[in-house]
Amino acid sequence: MGTPDFAVPALRAVAASCELAAVVTQPDRPRGRGQTLAASVVARVAEPLGVPVLKPEDVNDATSRSGLSALAADLFAVVAFGAILSPALLALPRLGAINLHGSLLPDYRGASPVQRALWDGRLGTGVTTLWMDEGIDTGDLVLQRWVAIAPQDDAGTLAVRLAEAGGPLLAESLILAHAGRAPRHPQDRTAGSYAKKLTKAGGIVDWSLDVETVWNHQRAVTPWPGATTAFKERHLLLVRTEPRHRMPTGAVPGTVLEAGRDAVVVACAPGALRLVTVRPEGRGDLAAAEWARGARLEAGDRLAVEKEAHA
Repeated sequence: MGTPDFAVPALRAVAASCELAAVVTQPDRPRGRGQTLAASVVARVAEPLGVPVLKPEDVNDATSRSGLSALAADLFAVVAFGAILSPALLALPRLGAINLHGSLLPDYRGASPVQRALWDGRLGTGVTTLWMDEGIDTGDLVLQRWVAIAPQDDAGTLAVRLAEAGGPLLAESLILAHAGRAPRHPQDRTAGSYAKKLTKAGGIVDWSLDVETVWNHQRAVTPWPGATTAFKERHLLLVRTEPRHRMPTGAVPGTVLEAGRDAVVVACAPGALRLVTVRPEGRGDLAAAEWARGARLEAGDRLAVEKEAHA
């Protein structure tokens, strides 16, 4: 049971290691500029596997439960499915349901574990398999694997590496569960943290923060919702940046300190952020220096966006 790109390595690993009875994913949704109906990436990858691909509007309703019950599954394998599974649904598989989550639980339960680990400046995170219960990522732990966070990572690149690490881990967990040897390490529900869902307004850059925090935020919200600032009332996404900790800190946050041939540097409080790649409103990705020349950016200009107008 899964829907986005993050679930694809797990689907492939489970299909290679287990007898796959069916794949359950979200229904076709409008996508792209034309908003034409398109299947989820999991549905597209599952089609050549020769198993039923189910797309229920409500996986918890009686019709869906009846169809899934008829499969007589030993286990449910769940990865970023996109809906909360009811206790009645979780009771269907003979041995239970195992979920793959993109953090080292109990840290970062919830919808955005990859992004929050970056936002907090962690040096590493990981993936966890767990027995599903009625809570949100609160079940007993099965297996975990640590994954380093590289300085060049953003949420997109880190999610890819976590998914690749998680696929084999989920398959291994299912095999252990089927053999009756899967661990059950209870979580302390009072420990850890919760990674709430990101919003579009959560991408707005706050230049008044220190450079390390601004840099971590930019990486966390890339590719979505995007780190948003503005120049001359036109939105600008920061796609790739680098921190400069020892730059002068006397300037007003958001002030352009350099706008030369090779660098665009913006003041934080303290430190400064070097813009490497940006995406101007209505355009594709550009080297920041190239954008600066076209926008006639100069030292002393300011980058900012009104939070109230963008919320």
